This record gives sequence, C-alpha cells and structure tokens, in this order.
Amino acid sequence: MTDDVVRTRRDGAVLEVTLDRPKANAIDAATSRKLGAAFAAYRDDPDLRVAIVTGGGAKFFCAGWDLKAAAGGEVPDSDYGVGGFGGLQELPNLNKPVIAAVNGMAVGGGFELALSADLILAADHARFGLPEIKAGTLADAATLKLPRRIPYHVAMDLLYTGRWMEVEEAARWGLVKEIVPAADLMTRARELAALLASGPPLVYAAIKEVARETEAMPFQDAMEQVTGRKLPSVDRLYSSEDQLEGARAFAEKRDPLWKGR
Repeated sequence: MTDDVVRTRRDGAVLEVTLDRPKANAIDAATSRKLGAAFAAYRDDPDLRVAIVTGGGAKFFCAGWDLKAAAGGEVPDSDYGVGGFGGLQELPNLNKPVIAAVNGMAVGGGFELALSADLILAADHARFGLPEIKAGTLADAATLKLPRRIPYHVAMDLLYTGRWMEVEEAARWGLVKEIVPAADLMTRARELAALLASGPPLVYAAIKEVARETEAMPFQDAMEQVTGRKLPSVDRLYSSEDQLEGARAFAEKRDPLWKGR
C-alpha cells in the first residue's frame, strides 16, 4: 500500500510500515488512524508474521504528537483509531512480533511508538526524549511502559527532566537491542525480521499473549493461566500441528516446517 504519509511494503511474511510525514514524522489523528489500519491489517493477515516500523528520512523516527494540529484545535483525546495513538500501543490482540527500526530522533509519542514494539534497533545517531514535562503535560503511555523496560530510577529521570537519552545509554539500559550504522539499519532490521519469520508463529503468539495478560499477576496465578490453557493462544498452540511438528523435527534431527496451525 502506498499512502501520502504511511507506506507499507510486503516482502514474503514481513510487512514494513514507514511513517513518512516531513519534516519530523509527527502524528496527527488522521495519520494515527492510517497507522492503526496498517497494523490491524498486519495482525489479521495470516500470511504476515513479522512487522518493521520505521520513519522516513534520516533525522526523525517520529516527533510524536503533531503540535501544529494541536494548535489548530486537535485535542489529546481525539479519535486516534483502532490502535490508539500511533496505531500500535493499544491495538488489541496483536500477537505477532514488531521490530522498531529507529532511524533518528524518537520524541514524546514517537518514543512511545518505539516502546510499543517488541524489539528496538537504532541507528547510531538516534536519540530518545520525553519533553512533555516541559510543556506541563503527561507522557502517559511512557509513564506506564518505560519503568517496565528500564530501571525505575532511570525512567523517572527521563520523565521528570525531559532530557535526551543518547543511543549508547539506551543500549546500556537494554532499551535498544542493537546500535547499527544508519546506512545499515534497514538491512539489519530485515535480517532480524527474516529470522523471526522463519520461527514458529503460534509460539510467538503465545509468548506475546502470556507476557501481556499476566504482567500484573502473581507468579502462581500466571502459571495457572498457562498450564490450565486458559489463554487462547496457549490452548491453540498445545492443540496444534506445529506442536507435533516441533517434536518430530527434534527427534528426526531436521529443521521444522512451521505451518501456523
């Protein structure tokens, strides 16, 4: 699909979603709805197994909420579409891997978009920031997500001060999987996506649902959800052809052929 601000590209089982809205890839409500539609289509297409989200250009991954739209009357509780702001962070039942290829500055809601991915690759000039404090407002999704991804005191420092986090610091705290030369970022993202696409999709679905649905549960309660097959993705996995295929492939010392069923 080609759109004026959201481009998608399919390569086998991999979907690339590019936010391309110069100059800063800021997101207004209309753009958010387009992103949500793209990610919902990815979720619902059984032939797609991995998604990459990146920004157009070399300076910004995403600058977050479009303040020009805000100045024109767009309010924070506008209709951002099926996946909430940025199309990804509130998308229900997204049980497939998402890679963020952060090609530049990830600011405010752009940082939150990256946090909504499962894995983050970052160009060597990328930077992360949450400047909402300086505007007297709340970085809502980041306040929920960031303390779960990096040490609490580091997350609070970023939220309280609005300072920049350079890419090396982001990698040090484990926020970023890899730092990649800018020219090689998409090549590396595609290599990682191809690796994941070759893996068992039903297991990925189970991993994502278990992690999401049991996040606030005591350990024993969470284990009962899994061992009791109370989560749909786990029940489907344990009843699947792929579950048997994995065991057979191991016994026969061959690579498994995953069918997603």
